[in-house]
Amino acid sequence: MDEATTVLSAAIGVRVRRERRSRGWTLDQLAQAAGVSRRSAINVEQGVANPSVGTLLRLGDALGVGLPALVEPPHTAPVKVIRRGEGAILWRSEAGGCARLVAGSGPPDVLELWDWVLCPGDQHTSEAHAPRTTELIHVQEGTVLVRVAEQSVSLVAGDAVRFPGDVPHAYANPGPASARFSLAVFEPGVGATPQTAVADA
Repeated sequence: MDEATTVLSAAIGVRVRRERRSRGWTLDQLAQAAGVSRRSAINVEQGVANPSVGTLLRLGDALGVGLPALVEPPHTAPVKVIRRGEGAILWRSEAGGCARLVAGSGPPDVLELWDWVLCPGDQHTSEAHAPRTTELIHVQEGTVLVRVAEQSVSLVAGDAVRFPGDVPHAYANPGPASARFSLAVFEPGVGATPQTAVADA
């Protein structure tokens, strides 16, 4: 991991551990509630791994706080400015593509704003998110192929699409040049139904 990723992973670990302990949960209970392995939960808390977006989403949902609370520093002022180049990079491709979580809101209705760059040939596949999650994409540059369950749509600069995020989906760049798009993810009711964690027998 590079230095920025190492710092972010450590910060995420601190936040996950703080949220887990505030609920009186063990690592086993967190892993069970989130549907991840105990080893994954340990690695995240210790900051020794660069967890996938899917793992972070599951942890944030299980803790009832959402993804932004795990990756953004706490902020209490009503206005928060995120300058160009700021925000957590949570996905990178070998070709140089990246996904940056630019801004997000807290629960119960979590809204995430992302800035994505896909290099030629890049693809990001996402598992289904929590029920009733909605995603919106607006393409600024290049061509983006969006697959939602069994349907595929091709978007070029200026195009937008809305689709359910609670089914498997993927974003890909089939074109010869880099593609850039904004992604908004709306996940209603995070933490509205408290997760119950059952200790291993």
